[in-house]
Amino acid sequence: MRKIPALATPLVVLPLAVLLCMLLLAPRAEAHGFSSVVYAGATAPSVGHVRVDLALEYDLLLYSVADAERDDPLVKEGQPAWDAADLPGQASALNHHAPAVLAYVEKRFRVSADGSPCTPTPDGAFTVELRDVPYAHVVLDYRCPDAARAHVVTSTLFRDDEGYVSGTKTIVTYDLDFVDGSAALDGSHTSFSTRQSTAERFWEFFRLGCEHLLTGLDHLLFLTALIAGSRRLREIVLAATTFTLAHSVTLLLAALGVVTVPSGLVEPVIALSIACVAGWHLLRLWLRREHAIDLDTTSTSHFALDRAGWGRLAVVFCFGLIHGLGFAGALGIQQAWSWTLLWSLLVFNLGIEAVQLGLIVALFPLLALLRRRKSATPSLVVTGGIAAAVTVVGLVWFVQRLPGV
Repeated sequence: MRKIPALATPLVVLPLAVLLCMLLLAPRAEAHGFSSVVYAGATAPSVGHVRVDLALEYDLLLYSVADAERDDPLVKEGQPAWDAADLPGQASALNHHAPAVLAYVEKRFRVSADGSPCTPTPDGAFTVELRDVPYAHVVLDYRCPDAARAHVVTSTLFRDDEGYVSGTKTIVTYDLDFVDGSAALDGSHTSFSTRQSTAERFWEFFRLGCEHLLTGLDHLLFLTALIAGSRRLREIVLAATTFTLAHSVTLLLAALGVVTVPSGLVEPVIALSIACVAGWHLLRLWLRREHAIDLDTTSTSHFALDRAGWGRLAVVFCFGLIHGLGFAGALGIQQAWSWTLLWSLLVFNLGIEAVQLGLIVALFPLLALLRRRKSATPSLVVTGGIAAAVTVVGLVWFVQRLPGV
């Protein structure tokens, strides 16, 4: 039986330790970072009339309106309601300070028609509903020129320079000018026209999907764990395809309103999935050491898998379903009205897959070069070290995300 060398050397352990410390000392990691999503539904009940239903994170709205002043009357009234999870109390605080709330929202969410600004007026009292977190509903009626042929919607809500979040997205679903569809706005693309082409609209969601995976640290770690634990290219391709199919299923079901997105469950399980997939590779390394199992045994079929391989795919598929709920939650897909987002979501998914394939193309060849060396030590040290670091980070995040922690 061939003896496997130790799985760690100072030259490898040091950079891995630095990476692990950076991850653990970073701010508490949610699946989608410290960004926020604003949801806007725009319709035209009659000629010259645009009705917009805005949903904004309550706590961000509170401090943005108050300009971070904790002595502001709105904060004094609204913060205790937030701390007590008192949704009626939160709505009451906003309604007691309606002029300040409206001044903030109307300045940063604008509608124009053929280049002329539309005049907003509030429609009803503010309400607060619980999604992943409390969201405030602000309904505005915009009066526009009757003969308008195209409308432009602009959003600069919760900008980066306000200092609370980074990378706010505004997801707009609209039915205006005999056109219905969806658009994604952010700091680099703050407005869209109802006359935009299908290609322009789809590019927005493709870019959004790319950015979402690149800025979603836990999804990146999940993919890194898959790559590190794959013996051959076919394994990572099968695993990535399985992951894609799984989260596509839940994205579709969420868009149809069949499933909901319970963030309290999804966020911890996503963290646990990272630890499980990375820990799977560590288990295989341990079994190899104890039982002389050859991780590089060839197969007669290029896509044949043993029982462990099929088991790994089953685990990836189950966790992919959960990650799909995380993607759906990031876009606020909780109700059947999101059906209008379906095609844009498919493009969003393509953006995710483009980044995923790019990472596979970039990282897997490096591991393949290590595996071609006569000694197995470099490959085992690198993949084992990566898996160990990712496992620890996943477990820490799992504990942090448990309700009440």
